[in-house]
Amino acid sequence: MNERLSRILPPLAVMAAVIALWWVVVVKTESPIFPTPWQVVTGTLELAEDGTLWEHITASLFRVGMGFGLALLVAVPLGLWMGWVSGAYRTLNPIFQMLRPISPIAWIPLAILWFGMDDISPIFLIFISSVFPMIVQTTSGVHTIERRYLRAATNFGVSRSVLFRQVVIPAVLPEIIVGMRIGIGVAWLVVVAAEMIALRSGLGYLIMDSRNAGNRYDLVIASMIIIGLIGLLLDGITRLLERLKTVKWRYVR
Repeated sequence: MNERLSRILPPLAVMAAVIALWWVVVVKTESPIFPTPWQVVTGTLELAEDGTLWEHITASLFRVGMGFGLALLVAVPLGLWMGWVSGAYRTLNPIFQMLRPISPIAWIPLAILWFGMDDISPIFLIFISSVFPMIVQTTSGVHTIERRYLRAATNFGVSRSVLFRQVVIPAVLPEIIVGMRIGIGVAWLVVVAAEMIALRSGLGYLIMDSRNAGNRYDLVIASMIIIGLIGLLLDGITRLLERLKTVKWRYVR
């Protein structure tokens, strides 16, 4: 219990200090634009009561779930293949390394041109943004396996298929989880940016709409805080995978 409190109390204390400082600065400067924490709370409750908030959150989570799920289905098998087969790595890695640094935001005009201003556009952007980190991390995980252990297993007559299923995949699972954490973070970032530009629903759209419709900066800040909290929650959910027995060995301290 004490150990759990020692983990929770420091970040809570920092957040409380930040909120107090925010409140004092707004009150002292008598800012007509920047809201106080209480105004943000009341704005959030206003959106929650009329159901608008839940609609936007659901829309954003749906797009992230679809895009990230598709990226995961493509990235993990492809990364395993590239890490296991040297010819596949030499052929595909230069292409992925060329595409990976391109900002997902740069794909927005093409996404609109190809798929229109519908859910498919942000799903495509999320897929593009999250698939490459997971491919790279999975491939790197295969490459970091001690080759002498693989050679020793081969010398004892273990077939490549059995070696791949029972040794390589369990060994790479921790790296896959790291790639998933990176990918889900990027996906959540990209969906908000895409909704600001090309859509009429979601938390990104809510920020722009609140700014344009009466300068509701309380709702702008509320949306930003909600985005951060959901991002923290998504990362926490992903980290729960570290407790699986097949990957727990990597995180033993």
